[in-house]
Amino acid sequence: MNQRVLSLLVLVLHTVFPQCFVKAFAPNPLPSSRRRTAQSSRLHSKEPNSSNDVVVQDDKEIIANLKAPSDSTSSESIKHPQLLNGTPPNKRKLELAWCNHDACYEAIREKVVGEHNHMELTGPATGQVVYSWDHQYSMDNGSTATTTANKVTSPPAVLLLVKHDEDELLKIAVETIEQLMRMGVQVLVDSTLRGDLEKCEKIDTESDMIRLFDPTPVPGFGSGEQLSDSTDDSSSANGSDKSEFGEGNISADLWDPDLVVTLGGDGLLMFAASVFSGPVPPILPVAGGSMGFLTPFAREEMLEAVLISLGLIEVTEDEDDLDDDSSSMNGSGLSLSQRANNNMQIEAATREGYNEKPPLAFGNNGAICISMRMRLDCRIFGSDGSLRARYVVLNEVVIDRGSSPYLASLECFCDDVHLTTVQADGVIFSTPTGSTAYSMAAGGSVVHPAVPAILVTPICPHVLSFRSMILPDSIVLRCYVPSDARSSACVHFDGKHRTELHRGDSVQIQMSNHPVPTINRADHSADWLSSLKRNFNFNTRVRQNPL
Repeated sequence: MNQRVLSLLVLVLHTVFPQCFVKAFAPNPLPSSRRRTAQSSRLHSKEPNSSNDVVVQDDKEIIANLKAPSDSTSSESIKHPQLLNGTPPNKRKLELAWCNHDACYEAIREKVVGEHNHMELTGPATGQVVYSWDHQYSMDNGSTATTTANKVTSPPAVLLLVKHDEDELLKIAVETIEQLMRMGVQVLVDSTLRGDLEKCEKIDTESDMIRLFDPTPVPGFGSGEQLSDSTDDSSSANGSDKSEFGEGNISADLWDPDLVVTLGGDGLLMFAASVFSGPVPPILPVAGGSMGFLTPFAREEMLEAVLISLGLIEVTEDEDDLDDDSSSMNGSGLSLSQRANNNMQIEAATREGYNEKPPLAFGNNGAICISMRMRLDCRIFGSDGSLRARYVVLNEVVIDRGSSPYLASLECFCDDVHLTTVQADGVIFSTPTGSTAYSMAAGGSVVHPAVPAILVTPICPHVLSFRSMILPDSIVLRCYVPSDARSSACVHFDGKHRTELHRGDSVQIQMSNHPVPTINRADHSADWLSSLKRNFNFNTRVRQNPL
């Protein structure tokens, strides 16, 4: 009886509701997991779902697709369900920005293009930087100014720094100063070089073309009284209270030189950079020391290199004009043989099949290649949060254990996120320029000077997993001596300004906004690779014989 009633009920339902599914009322033998798999296979099937399909989720029975889409429904409306008058709606515009520790800025390198918000890069992060002068200065002997385009232009000024107690270098400096004065170029000298010039009969130290370089320390840098001295007196700004030597000859300050020339070694270049805690003029490094990793210019070409760097000599040369003979003269007057003496020719150029073109003439078409050498802005804070000292460094900051027999114990943070606990002889925070100095000796990577990065290199860490790291230049590093440290630590800035760090003291390190622009002999890559090969025999070994 019950079976007949059930069959009759099914027949009535099938007649009244022909679109309903009889199968839905039958028990489903598949478990829930297999039901989901069957559902997924139907959803991804190329064949259209039957109008009698039933989607079952867990314990709930959902009747779907009760009505199949009619043939009149276009496929375009399925793809764009929100079509308005046949036009798809506009997407929201995506915007990019750079956000550092202090503020957010509009993105410079990254950009969003197209209506679909595609993210692209406008170009490389770095490149070869060149500078040129807006107009040619007229070299009028004995002139103090020239008029160009209804503007009075002061004569170019060169700050000349010479390594002390080197008679040969002093002789070259005297000859160069004499020639520059004849060409109407002001020469700025420090007190030591001025004393040497007074003993020389060739140079008239009373001339207006020679000025004493006696800079006022930049407020906010240094330590002690110099750090707290934030005087911005107008009398100091215009130089009215500056010392004088010679009648009407006011000593020069930091903003006076158009070019800095260092005749010495790498240490003299670092000293010149330390003099300018703020903006730095272009520096022409001339070799006069022992190694000369950062000094690509020879002393014999010093005068002409200065004139080209100041835009006083116009150099024009095309790539096709270069002669294969390394002893031929190029348009700048700096011979390729001198470039070879400075190891500017790569050793592999003599190999068969190696086709390397020599670089264009120095200062070609008025463009001077420079390396924008990054510096670090370093600050020492006491345990009470007070600023104790501030320095800028070109090479590295070193925090070590000093004379203590215990390991240096430091807690280091990167953008206020814990970076690591240092238990080692010390740690080095280096610039790309300093990557070939102490950091390299401690096992750090060698980094191209154009790479914007900060290197963190441990010194003899008492752990196997602490390795050298390369961090972006946008980060802010902070290391402090914890309260449970066994002893204090010491910090050095480019090997100077040794300061003891007590428990609770910290050092903050970040990128300085004022790099050191050094003039390239060829370009930043050629100079750097040449120095690696010349000074460190980079990847030099006996070449295997061919098979």
